[in-house]
Amino acid sequence: MSELGNRLKQARDEKNMSLDDLQEITKIQKRYLIGIEEGNYAMMPGKFYARAFIKQYAEAVDLDPEMLFEEYKNDVPSTHKEDVPEQLSRVRTHKQLPKSASKFLDFLPKLLTIAVVVVVAILLWLWRQDVAKDNANNENNVSEANDVEFEKVENTTTTDDQANEEEPAQEEAPQEETTEPEEPETAAQSLSVVEGSTTTYELSGAEKFQLEVVAKDRTWVRVRNGKGKTFYGEEIPKGETKVNDLTAESEITIRVGNVPGTDLKINGELLQYQDTKTTPQDITIIYKKE
Repeated sequence: MSELGNRLKQARDEKNMSLDDLQEITKIQKRYLIGIEEGNYAMMPGKFYARAFIKQYAEAVDLDPEMLFEEYKNDVPSTHKEDVPEQLSRVRTHKQLPKSASKFLDFLPKLLTIAVVVVVAILLWLWRQDVAKDNANNENNVSEANDVEFEKVENTTTTDDQANEEEPAQEEAPQEETTEPEEPETAAQSLSVVEGSTTTYELSGAEKFQLEVVAKDRTWVRVRNGKGKTFYGEEIPKGETKVNDLTAESEITIRVGNVPGTDLKINGELLQYQDTKTTPQDITIIYKKE
C-alpha cells in the first residue's frame, strides 16, 4: 500500500465509511477505490482518471486534494504525457473499425471542441454573475459606511450647537473652580465581520497586525496578501503555532484546511468563525490603519 493510499484509507476509517459507502458517494467503482488505496494505478483507464478518482476520494473523506497532490506528488501519476504503446494501439484499432465508426471518430474532436466552448462560455457567465454580485455588495457596504459617517457628523454638530447655546449662561455665572483636562481616550482594537459573498473581517484601531495560527489538531493553512503573494502554505502538525507580523499589509486571505482544529488570533484576540463547519474555508482580513 502506498503512503497516499494509506493516508486516504486512514481518513475513510476515521469516518467509519466502508468501500461500498464510498462507492455510493463518489460513483467510482469499488475496484478502482481499492486500486487507489493499494497504489495500483495501472488498472485504471488512464492517468487523468487516476488523478480525478483520487481527488473525488479525498473530497469524500474531507481531505484537501491540493494539499495531498503537493505532499504526495511523487506517488500521484502525472498526466503530462501518455505511454507511446497505448497511443499506437489506439491508432491500429482506429484503422480496423468499419467506415461508419471511423467517420464518427473523425467527427468526435469537433464535438468535443464545441462542448469545451459551451462549458467555457457557461463558466464565464457564472463568473461575471459572481463579480456583479460582489460589486453590488461592496456598493451597499460603502453606502452603509457613508450613512454612519453622516450620522456621526450630524450628532457632533448638534452637540456643538448645544454647547454654544449654554456658553452665555456660563459667562453670567462664572465658576472659579478649574477643571483638569481630560486625558484622550486610547482607541480600542476592533475586529468585526463585514457582510459579503465570503467571510470578511475588518481590523481597525490597532497599531499592528500580528497573525497567530494555533494548530489544535493536524491542519493545513495558506496565507496570502491582496496582491497574491504567499507567505506560507503548508501543513501544521498538532500543537504547533505559527506567528506572522503582517502590519505592512492592508489585506490578507487565509485558507484553513481544518477549521475545527485551527485557532486564529489577531494581536492575541481569538477570531470567532462565522461558519464553524465548512472545511476548507477562506477568510479575508482587511487592516484599516489609523
